Amino acid sequence: MKRWRQFVLAVALSVALAGVSLAGPIVDRVVRSVNGHVVLQSDWEQEIAFEALLDGRQPDSFTTAERNAALDRLIDQELLREQVRPGQAAPSLEIAARVAEVRKLQPDCSTEAGWHVTLQRYGLTQSALEARLSDEVQLMKLVEDRLRPSIQIDQKAVESYYHDQLLPEITKAGGSAKPLTEMYGRIKTLLAEKKMNELLSGWLASLRSGSNIRNPESGSGEGNR
Repeated sequence: MKRWRQFVLAVALSVALAGVSLAGPIVDRVVRSVNGHVVLQSDWEQEIAFEALLDGRQPDSFTTAERNAALDRLIDQELLREQVRPGQAAPSLEIAARVAEVRKLQPDCSTEAGWHVTLQRYGLTQSALEARLSDEVQLMKLVEDRLRPSIQIDQKAVESYYHDQLLPEITKAGGSAKPLTEMYGRIKTLLAEKKMNELLSGWLASLRSGSNIRNPESGSGEGNR
């Protein structure tokens, strides 16, 4: 679930942050056009700022490859938002819990003053963070509702993973494995998460192949709808 949550967290980043400026001026320009919807330079910088916040890094520490990966996630966000539109806001208690999770990732955020200093350092606000986390919760639910029903992990798959992958890895590491009966539930959950990631990656690849994604500066495109 951790990988899945991290992916969805990245997918939801730019929804709530339009209009939130980072420290220092940003000269906006269109960096991509996705089926007629533009991705701005400021959207890209906001994406990097949130990922930096969650990773405990500075935005300017991102390499060119990491920045380009963030831009790819922004494109995926736009493609998914065309398919699933969030409805009502997520429950406030759930959002508060998510904010607390984010705070735990940051040093010196045990006090409100320390927390707000951290947000300011990344050019973010409490309200923007709460709005983005609300979108994350909604988007996660919508994508899960679409993909989860098609995931079926049977007993044979669990047993195969246990004997063919888990046991050899544990033996190689010099450890001793718990019996299958104790590991069954965890393995089934792991395989379901893996399948979920595969389905989501396939869905995004299909959306990309059927979309018009263009770089306005070069005039090049990835695909056409």
